[in-house]
Amino acid sequence: MSTHYPVGAQQRVSAGNQRPRIISKFLRHYVNLPVLLLAVFEFVILFAAAAIAVAVTADEHVARLPQPWCLLFATVTSLSFISMGLYRVRSIQRTLGMILRVVLGLFMAGLALVLVFYAFPAASVHPTALGGALVTALGLVSLVRIAFYRLAGENLFKRRVLVYGAGRKAAGLLSLPQRYDMRGFRLLGFVPPPNLDREVEDEQVIDLEASSLLGYAREHDIDEIVVAIDDRRNAFPVQELLDCKLRGINVTDAISFVERETGKVKLDLLYPSWMIFSEGFSRNLLHSRVQRIFDVIASLSLLALTWWVMLITALAIWVESGFKHSVLYKQVRVGFEGRHFEVMKFRSMSPDAESGGKAVWAIENDKRVTRVGAVIRKYRIDELPQIFNVLRGDMSFVGPRPERPNFVEELSALIPYYRERHFVKPGITGWAQLCYRYGSSTEDAMEKLQYDLYYLKHRSVVFDLMILLQTAEVVLLRQGAR
Repeated sequence: MSTHYPVGAQQRVSAGNQRPRIISKFLRHYVNLPVLLLAVFEFVILFAAAAIAVAVTADEHVARLPQPWCLLFATVTSLSFISMGLYRVRSIQRTLGMILRVVLGLFMAGLALVLVFYAFPAASVHPTALGGALVTALGLVSLVRIAFYRLAGENLFKRRVLVYGAGRKAAGLLSLPQRYDMRGFRLLGFVPPPNLDREVEDEQVIDLEASSLLGYAREHDIDEIVVAIDDRRNAFPVQELLDCKLRGINVTDAISFVERETGKVKLDLLYPSWMIFSEGFSRNLLHSRVQRIFDVIASLSLLALTWWVMLITALAIWVESGFKHSVLYKQVRVGFEGRHFEVMKFRSMSPDAESGGKAVWAIENDKRVTRVGAVIRKYRIDELPQIFNVLRGDMSFVGPRPERPNFVEELSALIPYYRERHFVKPGITGWAQLCYRYGSSTEDAMEKLQYDLYYLKHRSVVFDLMILLQTAEVVLLRQGAR
């Protein structure tokens, strides 16, 4: 369906009609401003819920220091909500699923606060005050969430996006997953460059004819133009795109657009110069030092919390093996800059799992997994001994999953840019582990690499902390374990 547009009509619309930018960046990571506003608003609500509970229960101990208690409650609960994925833009949440996550988040926050009160009795409150704050927060947050999701489902938060291009790259944008409750944009159509092949349907093509790109963009209140041209040598409208950018319309190339919207770097769009000149894909000494401190603190904290789980697991594995076989399983993996190291895990498979000596992908319902192994794999308990790999410096707490040398050789020959994932230390958890299921094939490895490259570009201590918090969602909801 072609759209005709009269010359000069751009003068009828002022640049002041453009909507404020929905996406911003903080510490090299994309931030969705509506979701950030939701998080801030919910923090205020959680503070108010704690204050209401204090007023109703008339707890004399809390009444002496109401503000610190309310601040503690709001902070711990907000972190718990992050760990439940309640602020992930790409999360798919029905109303019932959202409320379930809120309930789990409040339950985890309650447990965390009880532990804080046990460690610091002076900060403790009456159980009635804590229970009242949790119940009040559940009601208020649920109402706010339902209202926000309805607004997010409308066009209020959605950027109006126009694609310049109608070939292979442009058609690839149509394959992006469409069922995101907080989808942040609307694709209005594709503008075909002259003398290039088209691969999108005719009804999605916008023919500007005598109009300019800027004129159409301003007339239809376009917020962003995505450049997806298969051949830029003869069809790149430099002046038109520059005119659009200088008048407040965001101009983005296809790979950066997909990266921002999906949280991964698409291999079929990737070209070396983008990696070289784009922000990120670098490391410095200060970051390495801070990262190491973060790793040690996180590892020691997890060890202090889970030592008893590790002890019970070790005993269970030993008993199931008839007191014959080792509790730990050591395996050579590829680490930082391609160096080999021995990763430690709790043994979850039978001792003869690879009796032929050949590495085999783990599969769903793998018959090699023992009864204890099935449980500890489901809750990622088998990964806990890797804490000692982190303390030794072989691994980081957050990073790409370490793979076996023969798999790395095989995948590096098949998948472009696969070796680049080894320019950071491998991790116990990571962005790919959060966003994608357990990998058991070359196709899965390719998909997870796209998330690893996104992490490689955007990594920071703040991003690592967010990944670490959201790992609780994977463990509690048993996502991706195999």
